[in-house]
Amino acid sequence: MELDELLACRLDSGHRKVEPCTVVIFGASGDLTARKLIPALYHLHSGKQLPVPFRVLGFARREKADEVWRTELKIALENYSRTKRAEAATWEAFAAGIAYCQGDISDPAAYLRLKKRIDAGDLRLSENLLFYLAVSPSQFAEVVERLHEVGLLRKDGSGPGWQRVVVEKPFGKDFDSARQLNAALIQFIHERQVFRIDHYLGKETVQNILMFRFSNSVFEQIWNRQLVDHVQITVSETLGVGSRGGFYEEAGALRDIVQNHLLQVLALVAMEPPVSLEAEAIRDEKVKLLKSVRLLLPSQVAANVVRGQYTEGPNGMVAYRQEPKVRPGSNVETYVALRLFIDNWRWAGVPFYLRSGKRLALGASEVRVQFRPTPNVLFAAQCGPKLDANAITLRLQPNEGITLRFNGKVPGPTTEIRPVRMHFSYNTEFGAYTPEAYERLLLEAMAGDATLFIRRDEVEAAWTIVDPIREAWDDHPFSETEFYPAGSWGPVAADQLLSVRDHAWRNPQPVE
Repeated sequence: MELDELLACRLDSGHRKVEPCTVVIFGASGDLTARKLIPALYHLHSGKQLPVPFRVLGFARREKADEVWRTELKIALENYSRTKRAEAATWEAFAAGIAYCQGDISDPAAYLRLKKRIDAGDLRLSENLLFYLAVSPSQFAEVVERLHEVGLLRKDGSGPGWQRVVVEKPFGKDFDSARQLNAALIQFIHERQVFRIDHYLGKETVQNILMFRFSNSVFEQIWNRQLVDHVQITVSETLGVGSRGGFYEEAGALRDIVQNHLLQVLALVAMEPPVSLEAEAIRDEKVKLLKSVRLLLPSQVAANVVRGQYTEGPNGMVAYRQEPKVRPGSNVETYVALRLFIDNWRWAGVPFYLRSGKRLALGASEVRVQFRPTPNVLFAAQCGPKLDANAITLRLQPNEGITLRFNGKVPGPTTEIRPVRMHFSYNTEFGAYTPEAYERLLLEAMAGDATLFIRRDEVEAAWTIVDPIREAWDDHPFSETEFYPAGSWGPVAADQLLSVRDHAWRNPQPVE
């Protein structure tokens, strides 16, 4: 073997096989089903990753024949899927397993009709059941209870086959409601049957954080308070709330992004190595990390958290308060930046800056690990602040990749130093194909692997971090420094949050 030969280690050879099953989608007429779930299932089918036989049953209030729903789904697939078209023979084979069941979530008789549809046909399709609740979180508990009553969900694990439930975020609106919802669900099913989905965990680049950290010894040695100065995690969007104004009035950026996406990425970036690659070992470490985050007292929120709301911007971008279904004097945040500390041995004293906002200058998600500056001798003594500190940037989307920034000499007769970069690009290394997050997550749920899903104590730990912030704001009016023009990088107050420690935001840059 040549020394430069590429070695590849496949870790999923012992992965649980996906067995023939039925996926039941509650909220079958909704946007999530059309835009994400059906395209994901179709691509899994076309890639021969779904079991044979396999079936999809939609459940929703509207009366609809099977063929009508299939036609609607094909149109949606060609509008929203990553391929933008459905190959005729592949679609026909996939659509043959699609059926529709009309019913209201609150109607017990509807669940009996659903059971009748499930029990018809191949026995394996009636024994292995995945229920996807693409409905309002307020309906999760009722759906699970009704399914349990008609015998479609068993908690004791007796009998053949398996039953699992996938629930979408937001999982609760605060710690108390999340705990109540968890308690309501586990009256009828075990925790191991609940798969709380956060699509961020299905992204290839987010999954790669653990690979990057724990399969490369060179990075693990520098991933600590001795060498890391601070960490910045950014999830920025160029779009406004658009048609989601009503939802945003209830959620805001704190609940919509910080409580789940940002804290999930924080956990993966900062957690300790798990004892194994088993789902519970990985989730144990994520929970331990979240429980190590220093909780803010209400009196500390103003000094450590900044909120913002976008105003009018160029090219006709309207202010948040002018968006449909938004109150004219709304005090809901469309931007959040916060400074957190992790009180454990690895990260003591290292600030973690998290931010997310709508109508920002560039849409991107990335993690920047900023290392400590060199000692103030030699080059640093002469260059001062013009000598940039090293950094590693994990670009999660778009233009996915990893960049190491270090200083190098500019060629020529003069002695000039400037930052240069070593860049790994997913597109260059692996090609343009990257599966959608929902493809991976649906496949893992069918296989019963909970690694990429959120456990009960993980949800509750995240809410304990967010709740004091939410309570401190308590619909207080915005100050002038908290507003930001659409198309900018956020409010002035967010820059001040970092400047008190001589830090500054490193904004994501377009990547060619």
